[in-house]
Amino acid sequence: MTANKKSTPPDRIRGFTSLADHQAGAAEGRIATSELDGFTLRRIWHQGEWWHSVIDVVGALTESVDAKDYWAQTKKRLNKEGANEPLTKCQRLKMPAQDGKMRETDGATTETLFRIIQSVPSKRAEPIKQFLAKVGAERLQ
Repeated sequence: MTANKKSTPPDRIRGFTSLADHQAGAAEGRIATSELDGFTLRRIWHQGEWWHSVIDVVGALTESVDAKDYWAQTKKRLNKEGANEPLTKCQRLKMPAQDGKMRETDGATTETLFRIIQSVPSKRAEPIKQFLAKVGAERLQ
């Protein structure tokens, strides 16, 4: 008589506690770019969610020649106004620059980015909000 071994799926997959954690860990550092009205928007999968390049989004919002400078001025203004919560939630993340090298840039989650978009006066805010909503919906699928 042979013992009936009950086959149970492992509760861990390579150190992860769930399949979702495993899939998120496997995608860590994945970079994606999207085009929106001629602007390239970079994002990176970090800590289980998409982090977007703030400079890219600010550049698309303002159509500024120097989005990096515009973002630096916006950060100063937000600090002066005491609205620095979104700034503390930004992280410096490495993403490919125009020259192809990996360079640090301010990254923000979708939630934080919506707050930043509110602080930048722009008639182009709505298409960017719709783009971010689309990216969020894709993640849920």
